[in-house]
Amino acid sequence: MLRTLITCCLLALAPLASAEDTHLPNPVVDVKTSEGTFTLRLFHDKAPVTVENFMAYVDDGFYNGTIFHRVIPDFMVQGGGFLPDMSEKPTRDPIVSESRNRLHNMRGTVAMARTNDPDSATSQFFINVRNNMRLDWAPGNPGYTVFGEVIGGMSVVDYIVTAPTTSVGGHQNVPVEPITIIEVSRKSAL
Repeated sequence: MLRTLITCCLLALAPLASAEDTHLPNPVVDVKTSEGTFTLRLFHDKAPVTVENFMAYVDDGFYNGTIFHRVIPDFMVQGGGFLPDMSEKPTRDPIVSESRNRLHNMRGTVAMARTNDPDSATSQFFINVRNNMRLDWAPGNPGYTVFGEVIGGMSVVDYIVTAPTTSVGGHQNVPVEPITIIEVSRKSAL
């Protein structure tokens, strides 16, 4: 009788364990580019809406084939929205800003790009190549939502930011030779 009860309890808990495995708290993703691979750890515990949005794009393969379309030395590299011909990919609806999460735009962090509207982020993200505290939330400054950090391959990002750039169709700081995001894929979670 006791063995049957224990077996039933374990069977009842099994779906919970597998559900938890699919939504691990801080996903890790590899970003394979034409210049090398870097790895991001995302902060679901600090920016859940942003991380779920980013991971939905990852899981759909949205980023595969996009480019880093804006690189500014001693500032950041931005990608995740344009194809090599500089056509913009259609995105999901914008998400609410989580820039009040007390995470800072420090070197190696990843944040959401947006327009002047703080709640306009969709798919584009940027990686800070220096400390950019002026991009943090503060009274009167909506800031940019930090939602992860580079945990491997920062040398690849540092190389990308040195690419020669030009202007293309009204966009400035576009690499002369496209820097392609070949694939963004789940690795694990921490």
